[in-house]
Amino acid sequence: MVRLITHNLLACHVRGCTANNFPLVFRDVQIELKEAEFNEQFLRNFMPKIEWRTLVDTAKSLNDQSLPDQPPERENVNEEFLKTLHHVLLEIHVEEGAMACPNCGHVYPISNGIPNMLLQEHEL
Repeated sequence: MVRLITHNLLACHVRGCTANNFPLVFRDVQIELKEAEFNEQFLRNFMPKIEWRTLVDTAKSLNDQSLPDQPPERENVNEEFLKTLHHVLLEIHVEEGAMACPNCGHVYPISNGIPNMLLQEHEL
């Protein structure tokens, strides 16, 4: 399933597409909100791996304005912020649509929540 935690790690892998290939851009998506178990320690440990600007911009493109433009300093991270982050990363599911590379334009379709990241032989 495509959640924003997954999307925040995906880049285009078409041969020769090595610059401006992240983040993939959502197109014509259908989203579902699905509850997920809250795990504070997981979120605290995952935060340093997040491409924050990408996450905020992607959430906004999916009509979620809940994240601040800048993450709080580590010592200022509280449970309220972590619950908001949890919602954006783990409860917003992209069920249908596509992701497109901003560089080469390659489209990765999403069907039943599963992105097809396979490339044709000539794209490898």
